[in-house]
Order: sequence, then structure tokens, then C-alpha cells
Amino acid sequence: MPFSIRQIAKLAGVSNATVSRVINGSDLVTPETTQRIQEIIRDLKFVPNRSAARFKNGKSQIYGAIVPDLTNPFFMETAKIFEELLVENELELLVSNTDFHLSRTQLSIHRMLLRRVDGVAFMCSEREAASLESLVQNRIPVVTTDHHRTAPGISDIVVDFRDGMAQIVGHLKELGHRDLGFIGGTDDLATSRDRRDSFLDAVVRFGLSSQDSWIMPGNFRISGGAVGMETILKQERRPTAVVTANDLTAFGALRKVHEMGLRIPEDISLTGCDDIEMSDVVYPPLTTLRISRRQYAQMLFEALQTGAEDLTQPGKVFSLPMKLVVRQSTGPAPAR
Repeated sequence: MPFSIRQIAKLAGVSNATVSRVINGSDLVTPETTQRIQEIIRDLKFVPNRSAARFKNGKSQIYGAIVPDLTNPFFMETAKIFEELLVENELELLVSNTDFHLSRTQLSIHRMLLRRVDGVAFMCSEREAASLESLVQNRIPVVTTDHHRTAPGISDIVVDFRDGMAQIVGHLKELGHRDLGFIGGTDDLATSRDRRDSFLDAVVRFGLSSQDSWIMPGNFRISGGAVGMETILKQERRPTAVVTANDLTAFGALRKVHEMGLRIPEDISLTGCDDIEMSDVVYPPLTTLRISRRQYAQMLFEALQTGAEDLTQPGKVFSLPMKLVVRQSTGPAPAR
């Protein structure tokens, strides 16, 4: 049977308040009494419930993270580092997964409100951004990703896809590629449009070529990459290289190339985006754009800490850079 503070106090011959002070590290209790209470707590293996004490100070010491797809290693890796930062600051993490569904997004926000979290890192798309205002109205700061807008209490982290796509298209041009295809994400998500438009801008800037039939929608998952690549490869004229919106999409595209009896990079080059840990394990290892999960997590933490200081102030904009990582999935353009 679990023990209570009242029972600890009775055994120590002190008041409940004195036991609470010891548990919370107060210096208002004499060293002798503190030692006696701590010994009783150790002997009984008592684990204090700190929630009540936290809420008395108006803080839960819990931060929330709402992610679109926990099966995507990019989000798992980011959440892991984000939690490490929180633990170092004696904070905890509550993670909620939306699976790209609006109803689950609303449920996730409701969970955050019920738990009275101290801040929310919202890593989902703008399509799922309904009811974020309800968090700020309850004095909970928010940080979004690629929403390209801020408001009092709401900051935004913008991934520099324009520079990233310029790096990868420039790399392909150096290898002699002239005709490039692209497999993106879901069409109605801002982050999908950002990646596609940044790719097309880079193609124009480097004087290369693409066409509508080589620009495929996807779903940021392996299945979408496979479908998009199959459509591209079945065309009479196809590109010599395909850029994808994220690494999972690239994995699906890579698998489809192998299934259709073609080789990477001898027949077609392929690139990803994110540089998740598996990118260096697939065959051939994937050329991709690295987004630092540690830097991303640090920005999430900084934005929420800054936002908590004054919710009436405009949110900040953070820029998250990308870095080209060249591996074996890209090579010289094949002769026509």
C-alpha cells in the first residue's frame, strides 16, 4: 500500500507542512528534522507526487510536443533530443501524435490544456494548426514549424529549403544532370509546397529542366515515394535524377527503382531530405540534406522559454539551415 505525506509526518512527529517543505528542498526546516524525515522516506521507499506543489506555483514543469508522424525517425530523433534538454532543466515531456488527422490534432491540443503544460512545440503542418489560439489564451506559449507567421505567444521555426534545394540541385548539375524530377509531400501542406517550390526555383536558377509529369505528390512516407517513382519511371521520357521531399520518400523511391530492374546511381540518381540515421544504412547510402535535430530541438526549447517570459510580445522567427550530405545514391548523369 502506498504511503502518504500524512503518514510520514505522523512517524516523524511533525506536521504535514514540514514534510512537504523537506520534499521540496526548503531551508526552513532544521537539519536534524530534515535528516529524520529523509531517512523515513528512504526506508518506506516513498515517491512524492510533485504535481500539486508545481501547480501551486502555476507551473506544471511539463512541455508538450505535437508531431504529425511518430513512425518517422526524424520526429522520434528530434523528440528524444528535446526531452534530453528538458530533463537537464528538470522538466518533462508529453508527446502527442496526430497522424496527419485534424481531429487528432484537436484532441492533442485538448490533452495539453488538460495537463496544463508550460509550452507546446507544434511540429505539424498549418492544415492541422486549428485551435492553437486556445493554448495562448490559456497562457501557454507555442512554437510552430514552417507556418511562416507569428503572433503574440507564437514563434515559428523556418527550415531553409530554398538554400537546401539550391545545394542539392547544384550538386546534381555538377554531375552532369539536366533533367530533374521531384516527389513531394501532401499537396495541401505548406511545408510540401515550400519544398516543391524551392526545388523548382533552384532548377530555374541553375538553368536545368523539369516538367509537370516529373513532379509527383507524395505523403512523406515510403509508400508515397514508391508510387511517385513508379509513375516517373513508366514515362517514355524520364529524368536522370529525382529529388524527394524527405528520406522516407526516398526509401520508397529507391525500393521501386530496384524492383523495376534499374540501378542507382548508374541509371538514375536519387536524393532525400532530413538525413535520418537510416540514410547511411540503405543501399546505396542516400545523398540527402541534413537538418540538425539537435539544433532544431534547441530552437524549440529557446522559443518556448522566450515565449513564456511575456505572452503579449510578438513571437520570434528562427531559421533552421540545411547541409548537403553526399553519399553513393548520386552519380554522373547517364548517357541518353
